[in-house]
Order: sequence, then structure tokens, then C-alpha cells
Amino acid sequence: MIEVAASAGAVPELGFTVLGCEPLRHAAAPSLRFSLAIDAQGAAVRSVMLDVQLRIAATQRGYSEAEQAQLGDLFGEAHRWGDTLRNLLWTQATLVVPPFDGSTVVDLIVPCTYDFDVAAAKYLAGLHDGDIPLELLFSGTVFYVSAAGAIQINRISWNAEAAHRLPVRVWRETMDHYFPHAAWLRLHRDAFERLVAFRARNALTSWEAVVAALLEGREAER
Repeated sequence: MIEVAASAGAVPELGFTVLGCEPLRHAAAPSLRFSLAIDAQGAAVRSVMLDVQLRIAATQRGYSEAEQAQLGDLFGEAHRWGDTLRNLLWTQATLVVPPFDGSTVVDLIVPCTYDFDVAAAKYLAGLHDGDIPLELLFSGTVFYVSAAGAIQINRISWNAEAAHRLPVRVWRETMDHYFPHAAWLRLHRDAFERLVAFRARNALTSWEAVVAALLEGREAER
């Protein structure tokens, strides 16, 4: 077997492929670990300052009636989705890639919010099964050594991107690991203080009991 050395001084043109994704089990906040393959086409790379934008290609999958109902707050009534269904910005991440020759595989850590005021979180929570079509858009700077031995800088091509279909179950496993059997809502402080007072007046033992009492009272009025 003959080994071909990486091209010294060659300008790196990077290509990206997502090999897989899994929950990051031990982190301060819910996170996903993407396995990202980087191909420099044989060039020797000193370092990469990588910026990644993750977008949800919502138009590239189908939706059940139950999913359509849950996503109505984002896209309106299902019969209008031909006009209103759109792709969503999920998040942005940064990564410093260490030196490599030719190609490498790195971990891209993506934090996941559970804030339902964020459109992407609301979308992800509304999916029941199947895959989440993702588009990863890359930008940043590549550092490499020229044939003369000097450090050179090259910008990552504007059209550098990769597609990946993330199983919905992976996102749900991540959230269930950090927030088992729970969901989060953000409230204005005034509304929260009114809930605290309501809970105290009615001697309710949990926030679930507070919400249940309010819903039952609302339904009884109808």
C-alpha cells in the first residue's frame, strides 16, 4: 500500500459531510453532537475557524394531521401551507478545527433551546416522528502553510454546505434526557406573580395543579 502525502502549499478547498448525530449526554444544557467529516482534497490544513448556520428545511418533508394542528401557530391553517410553509433558522455554532492532512472528522456541538417562544423549538416540538431535514451552511477561515513555509489564510467558499436528515427521535431523546416528562414556558414576571398568588390562595401543591385548575375553570365557563 502506497501512502500519498498531503499537498504542501495547496490552497484547501473544503467539503463537508454530516456522518451522524446523537444526544450529548453530559453537558450544561441540552445539546446534540454532530459528527462532521471535512475533506480538504489532499491539502494540509493548519487550522479552521468554522462558523455553521443550521437551517430547518421545513418544506422538504410531509406532515400528519396531528403535526399540522400543532404547527398551526407557525404556518397557519393547513390549506394555506402552500404559501406559508417556509424554512426556519434553527441556530448557529462555531468550531475550531485542529490541524489535519487531507481529511478529518470532528464533533460539532449544537445547543438546543426548549424555549417555545423560539420558532425552531416550537417546530421541533410539534413533530411526532420521521426526520428533520437540515441544511448546514459553512463559512469561516482556513489557515494553511504555503510551499514557502509561510502561514496563509483562505476564506471558506460561500457555497460550502451539507444536508442531513436528523431523526425526530434523536431530538426527543435529547430533550427527555435533560427535561424528563417536562416542557418549559417563559412568562412575564407580572403573570408569574399572579400565578403564585393563585396557587397560594387555592393551596395547590404543584404548577401542574395550577394549570389544571385554570383550564378546568375555563372549560366550566363554556
